[in-house]
Amino acid sequence: MKRRSFIQKAGILSAGLMASDLVAFAADPAFPVVRVAADKRHFTSKAVESAIKEFGAKVKNKELAWLFNNCFPNTLDTTVTYTEPSGRPDTYVITGDIDAMWLRDSTAQVWPYLPFLQQDKPLKKLVRGVINHQVKCILKDPYANAFYGDPNKVGEWGTDLTDMKPGVHERKWEIDSLCYPVRLAYHYWKETKDTTPFDAEWQSAVKLILKTFKEQQRKENDGPYHFQRQAANPTDSLPMHGFGYPIKPVGLICSSFRPSDDSSVFSFLVPSNFFAVTSLRQASEIFRAIKADEQVAAEMDALAAEVEAALKKHAIVDHPDFGKVYAFEVNGMGSVLLMDDANIPSLLALPYLGAVSKDDAIYQNTRKMILSVEGNPFYYKGTAGEGIGGPHVGKDMIWPMAIIARGLTSSSEEEIKQCIKMLQSTHADTGFMHESFHKNDPKKFSRSWFAWTNTIFGEFLWKTYKERPHLLS
Repeated sequence: MKRRSFIQKAGILSAGLMASDLVAFAADPAFPVVRVAADKRHFTSKAVESAIKEFGAKVKNKELAWLFNNCFPNTLDTTVTYTEPSGRPDTYVITGDIDAMWLRDSTAQVWPYLPFLQQDKPLKKLVRGVINHQVKCILKDPYANAFYGDPNKVGEWGTDLTDMKPGVHERKWEIDSLCYPVRLAYHYWKETKDTTPFDAEWQSAVKLILKTFKEQQRKENDGPYHFQRQAANPTDSLPMHGFGYPIKPVGLICSSFRPSDDSSVFSFLVPSNFFAVTSLRQASEIFRAIKADEQVAAEMDALAAEVEAALKKHAIVDHPDFGKVYAFEVNGMGSVLLMDDANIPSLLALPYLGAVSKDDAIYQNTRKMILSVEGNPFYYKGTAGEGIGGPHVGKDMIWPMAIIARGLTSSSEEEIKQCIKMLQSTHADTGFMHESFHKNDPKKFSRSWFAWTNTIFGEFLWKTYKERPHLLS
């Protein structure tokens, strides 16, 4: 997902394991111990460990049991740092091989653990700490996508031509960066009924999200955000003096960058606008429930309705082969980009985010389009697998995340089983998922340590186990 992606040969991640650390899988040489040793794990959840034990005992496919054992706890094992400054939970979450916290990734990495919070009070505090830390990040800079644990650190992108601040790792404006923290807070509340995180700081952060979304409708001017990166990959910078290509203000929200951290072609990124509608309504519901600010709640509802109406008017396209479909990006002037990217939010993942129903006719048409080489320029088919990629890593590189999203949004048992088999056969003997793999050779992959994909794969397997266990044979 991040610019440090690279193609590498597969290798087993030993994590410094000793013979004394071996678990049952070591008895089978096909499934070596690759999970971090217990004494080196950042956090251990009794509820998650119980789920791993249950899955391993009930699922007869030993390779899937091994993969679940390795992948599902990967975020907890390797990426979280929990502290309680002044008695307040605070959790810093790195992506894996990059020591920075993305607002998007940190939500997505702990999201699969939400169903376990009521069984595990320490895990509940850990997730509450993520919400608290995200609030600090948003208040520091709502336009930034990634932050350091050290609030004074100036990192590798400190020379970017934008309003960089100490503690900011990267300042790429992406709508979903502000949606994901709302998603986490809302569903944490729904799971636990705990309103503790929704204090004055959280409310200020949400008000800032609303302000930022309105600025990026660009109704009166281009807004305060601009971004350029010197000597950069073309997708790492914005044209037109850092403001991106022109748009016509139609009520949609500009997203200068995609969830892949690649620049948008047309700034109205459709999946992210759908996500914003959902997030605004979730934030509004919380504001009303805690009796925070009725006026702000009404403003959020009004903006959600405005964006939703604009999506219906400008984001739906008549495709000659697939019928009415959702565009990936538009500019409000009639220009559209038909494609999908592997990162979430994507068109494919809209039902997973609660943004559209998977039975929605336009979504189903869109799904057929983007899951085809004829309709999506970033859909790749090879001897090792098939799926959606994107510009970020390059041609012929399939992202497991997109295969997982396909499975999570499917109603077809055959399709779900196909997705699981493809993921099982492309981990390159590492026992972990990766950012991407070559369509003809899974041993050519990017990012050996990418916690989001590991954990969401665990989520997919657990969901299948709970709903359709016969597909895991």
